Amino acid sequence: MRRISVQRTLLATAGLWQAKSIDPAAPPGQPALTAAAWFLAATSLASVGQAGVAEPPPPSATIIAERVPLSPAQIEAWSEEMKAGHPALKSAGARLRAAEAGTNSVRFWQDPMFRFGGTISAPRGFKEREEGNLLYGLEQKLPVFGKEQSSREVARAEAGVEGARLGNQWLVLRRDLVRALMTLGLAERVREIGEQDVAWLQTMAEVTREKYRAGRATQVELLRVENERSRQAERLRTDGRWRDQARVSVNRLLARDPAGPFPPVALPPLAEAVGAEGGAALEELALQGEPKLRVLQSEIQQAQATMEATRRSRRPDLTLGIEGRQFTGDGGFREGTFVVGLSLPWLNAGKYRSDLSRDRARAEAARFDSQDYSLGVREGVRRLLVQIDAARREALLYDQEILPRSRQALESAHAAWVSGVGVFNDTMEARRMVIDGQLMLARAIAEQHQMLAELLLLCGLTDSQQLAHLVPPRSIPDTSHSPQP
Repeated sequence: MRRISVQRTLLATAGLWQAKSIDPAAPPGQPALTAAAWFLAATSLASVGQAGVAEPPPPSATIIAERVPLSPAQIEAWSEEMKAGHPALKSAGARLRAAEAGTNSVRFWQDPMFRFGGTISAPRGFKEREEGNLLYGLEQKLPVFGKEQSSREVARAEAGVEGARLGNQWLVLRRDLVRALMTLGLAERVREIGEQDVAWLQTMAEVTREKYRAGRATQVELLRVENERSRQAERLRTDGRWRDQARVSVNRLLARDPAGPFPPVALPPLAEAVGAEGGAALEELALQGEPKLRVLQSEIQQAQATMEATRRSRRPDLTLGIEGRQFTGDGGFREGTFVVGLSLPWLNAGKYRSDLSRDRARAEAARFDSQDYSLGVREGVRRLLVQIDAARREALLYDQEILPRSRQALESAHAAWVSGVGVFNDTMEARRMVIDGQLMLARAIAEQHQMLAELLLLCGLTDSQQLAHLVPPRSIPDTSHSPQP
């Protein structure tokens, strides 16, 4: 009994009874299951539980660089950097400037036509001295039937489409940046958990080797823990490669050198709940602010403007001209003529009707596309609310129930094994439950923030704090997620 009491005291000193935090970005000295805690627990229990067994040397300390928390302010700073340098945004901005320049380039008055010529006559023809042999004239197309105005409206609608596409591109890239940062934060956390696990397995292997030499452990136990250590060390190297790939993705979105450095980041705390009862309000907000839907609505306006321009193109063109005659012999003016011209579009009436039918069908197709996407937006908002709520509840479950039980199981199994009354497989299984619980907690937090980024995109927002002002949070009872005694 005294031995078990001493073991519990040492385990408590090592931090295995320490209260956990749902923030995976906590400093290495605070959360349970750090490498130092595992080493102190394992070596202390080994020295108390068995006489004459040498205390294994401590594993090499893992130096964890200072990690940048993924706070809203930090994400906004990186978003501004992306906004200033991303090639896709620059390209969309150039297309918008081109469309605006096209709007100003539409001519209300067409260029006048100047004509100049001369005449020759036969002996029996007109008398050049009397009627003149030098001709000159000016002809101007009159903007009287609205064709020019409709062309300007088409250009304005095109500029509106490009502006909506620029806004859509910006919000989509911001969503991608948030997702990439959360993926990087998750990769950092997975690697940190892997480093702690490898350090624990290293200590466990040394303790098992000492117990084996003392005849208190089997060779199967020793070989299993060494195999597990090798497997986790190899997985740790793979996790490091995936973390490097996540950095490449973030650098690419920030228009940096993909192979360049990027500071290690830490996952943010679990976000507040977004109430499912606010789905109707979020749907209305999404129907007004969803960036791609705004692009489709701008394309509807463009199609309608094009259809109106095609309808007005059936109207005739009216021109006004003046013509003068002059004799080159004495330079005297002989006569002047005023001319009004009118085109005859009725000869191609069937062609104009076909053009109008084509543009009308395109306008209808744009409206149907917008209606279909609106239904998808409504469905997407409700789906994301379910996913966000599920991720939050899963994180609370692992943080408040599963992880405390798993840590308690690991402590009990490890103490029993060191004292010689427990089963080695129970210790390894409990260790697996703790590691899985930590990984699932980190993944649930990252998934919640990624889904929040998707919801912000659907609503046309850039800050999750704006959702709190629009939708009251739904309270989640803590009684069902409180740690069990």
